[in-house]
Amino acid sequence: MTTHQHHNSAHDHAEHHHEHDHSHDEHAGHDHGSCSGHGHSHGFGHSHTHEPQNFGAAFAIGILLNTAYVGAEALWGVWAHSMSLLADAGHNLSDVLGLGAAWLAQHLAKRAPSARFTYGLRRSTILAALTNACILLLVTGAIVWEAVLRLFSHQAVEGNVVTWVALIGIAINGGTALLFLRGASSDMNIRGAFMHMAADAVMALAVVIAGLLISFTGYAIIDPIVSLIVSASIVLGTWSLLRGSLELALDAVPANIDSTLVEKTLLSLPGVGGLHHLHIWPMSTTETAMTVHLVHDTGSGISSDALIAEAGTIMRQKFGIAHPTFQVETGTSACDARAAGC
Repeated sequence: MTTHQHHNSAHDHAEHHHEHDHSHDEHAGHDHGSCSGHGHSHGFGHSHTHEPQNFGAAFAIGILLNTAYVGAEALWGVWAHSMSLLADAGHNLSDVLGLGAAWLAQHLAKRAPSARFTYGLRRSTILAALTNACILLLVTGAIVWEAVLRLFSHQAVEGNVVTWVALIGIAINGGTALLFLRGASSDMNIRGAFMHMAADAVMALAVVIAGLLISFTGYAIIDPIVSLIVSASIVLGTWSLLRGSLELALDAVPANIDSTLVEKTLLSLPGVGGLHHLHIWPMSTTETAMTVHLVHDTGSGISSDALIAEAGTIMRQKFGIAHPTFQVETGTSACDARAAGC
């Protein structure tokens, strides 16, 4: 078990309570007692009561299929002089990177913390997402540049090849999405992989339409136009990934958590007379941590242990904050919110 140290050691006048949520049910209710004025209780809520489903085989199959398809689609795109195929290959590269990041996140979530990495390696999932976004924007920029040049070169395109290759893409992307259908409703990480692959199957359909239009009309200019449309969709999706991963890397409050509502909820709890220094930040792309100073109303009849237990349960169940840390203070020993190091 690890202990989170977020505050200056000068706070020896106050009680620090740490409420941790883990997947190890066999330790539920474990109490370490108190030591040096610090009481640590480990609570276990429903959000991590069950081990996440293992989709290792699904990730492996999806990555292998999509990697092979990216290589084949790129080669066919060059042979058929099709920028729409090359653009779609670039987008399918994002599938491989996205699946890899999701698999990495699932793996790292199970890594135990160490003496040096006391939170484990969870944050590497954020760095991986940020790196993937930057690479995808660079690759897409190159595709857009080539597509613009093709708008004026009117190079012949093999429409039939474009159609058949994109049809294979629909089968691969759609089949990969089905591998994650079982966990899409219960695991946010798996849901992201499912939605990514399902959306790409629809995008491959746009390339099929381009191939058919070229075959029937003979207008090769349709190919770079479709590639630009596909590239635009990649940029839109990647921009969201870039912005989101950058915000997480900068310890922004996760988008699915309303910090104002968290504060109001804590203030509404019996025994809470006030709070300050509320901080909420992502530990990984799937886990959230929180620290807060709670001023305990000793006249409420609610013990500090009961207050911590209720607050921790609500933070996990209502907001999905799996690692809340509470510093409980009384009116006479409350840390001055304006003081340095408080």
